[in-house]
Amino acid sequence: MLIETTFKPAWWLNNAHLQTLYPALMRKTLMPSGLRRERLITPDNDFIDIDWCGTGKQALVILLHGLAGSSQSSYIKGLQYALWAQGFRSAALNFRGCSGEYNRSARCYHSGETEDIHFLYQTLRRREPDVPFAAVGFSLGGNVLLKWLGEQGDQLSLFAAIAVSVPFVLSACATKLDNGFSRLYREKLLSELKDHVLAKQRHLQQLGNFQEAGRIEQLGDLSDIHSFWQYDDRVVAKLHGFDNVQDYYQRSSSRQFLKSITVTTLLIQAIDDPFMTAAVLPDLNELSSSIQLEVTQGGGHVGFVAGATPFKPDYWLDQRITEFLTQQLAFAN
Repeated sequence: MLIETTFKPAWWLNNAHLQTLYPALMRKTLMPSGLRRERLITPDNDFIDIDWCGTGKQALVILLHGLAGSSQSSYIKGLQYALWAQGFRSAALNFRGCSGEYNRSARCYHSGETEDIHFLYQTLRRREPDVPFAAVGFSLGGNVLLKWLGEQGDQLSLFAAIAVSVPFVLSACATKLDNGFSRLYREKLLSELKDHVLAKQRHLQQLGNFQEAGRIEQLGDLSDIHSFWQYDDRVVAKLHGFDNVQDYYQRSSSRQFLKSITVTTLLIQAIDDPFMTAAVLPDLNELSSSIQLEVTQGGGHVGFVAGATPFKPDYWLDQRITEFLTQQLAFAN
């Protein structure tokens, strides 16, 4: 179902790149109370770090960050504060290697990796079987969330889910980042990712885990990688068991899973998102009856900054997400 949006971009951030860059570079976030970190040991003897906000038995929202992000990303911290102010608890998952400490194996995370979110969900659900749960994912985290929701079908107990700025078709998004101004985002992300891989190799060697370090060493010299097509073929596919980049993109893109989602889900997408084209948006006949699609003309990538006064931004996503979760929690009760 397509729904009408209330978002109006700030006139002083009047294009996709300003909408994308301003919150990433300029946003200052308030710190809510009750922050704490928990480490969970995964079934394969690695770990994931979870940053909690809030205490008690209120409804709990699982948060998933984007590529090269973490629980410290401004959109995660800002949303945690907004959720806390509205009486929700939140648990922000740091994908493997994103919490400030390298993980213990060559594998990391990728757009289709749903084992860790499912492990987190099962762990928390066992602890709190009667507490209402929801989940919110941004960008790569949104793709992971939707794929997981589709894979699990009616096996999950969630009162709502929200996915923002989702790269529904990974191949098309990788190609988009090879063109125009979007190449600047690509260069920054690839530089961070390649540095991370090499630093993790050194970390694994220091741990004495030479077998896992050797898996990274076998990837070869990454300095000649200049596109996500190359990176995902040389690094992601090889480290995570895909035949090649085409196999990774095909199996991991979330658009194909939308019809199988039974959890009430809101999708928020901007037509001008510089990480993708409008062609990646699903047709309405690809959506299950549980999905609401909200498309804005402006907003960029995880931007959606409103406000009439320059440099006094209104972060609309925080309002929209908390509003939707509040409504769906009321329906569930």
